Amino acid sequence: MPYLPDALTDLPKPEDEAPFWDNCARGRLAFQCCADCGKVIHPPLPVCPACRSMNKGWIEAPGEARVFSFTWVHVAADPSVAPSIPYNVALIEFPELPGIRFVSNVVDGKPGDLKIGDAVHLYWDMTADGRGIPRFRKSTETSSNG
Repeated sequence: MPYLPDALTDLPKPEDEAPFWDNCARGRLAFQCCADCGKVIHPPLPVCPACRSMNKGWIEAPGEARVFSFTWVHVAADPSVAPSIPYNVALIEFPELPGIRFVSNVVDGKPGDLKIGDAVHLYWDMTADGRGIPRFRKSTETSSNG
């Protein structure tokens, strides 16, 4: 069963984000990177903010990730998510990719046990139509906060 209802999976695909979602369809979490200066960029942009290049590449997310921040949603903004309350919205960082923070969910986090610095690993949450949404699960490794 997906973490959030399938009604929320009609994802937009603006031109710059299409390769991101195409990678997800192949089970690969990848971030845009500048082919000239190497800056990793998320969300995808048409022009590198560091060097103004329009030459793009994609780099796979490293395995190590941590919770940078999170919040718990207790009031449904849409009736379709009411059965999932409470759910978290987490900002995930990748130590090997400084500056990249990815908005997702920690699917096995519960109120009171999710902490900033918790180690997490990628989990593909499958929707009813077979698409994979990148979410995260807590790792058995201890958090960086001790």
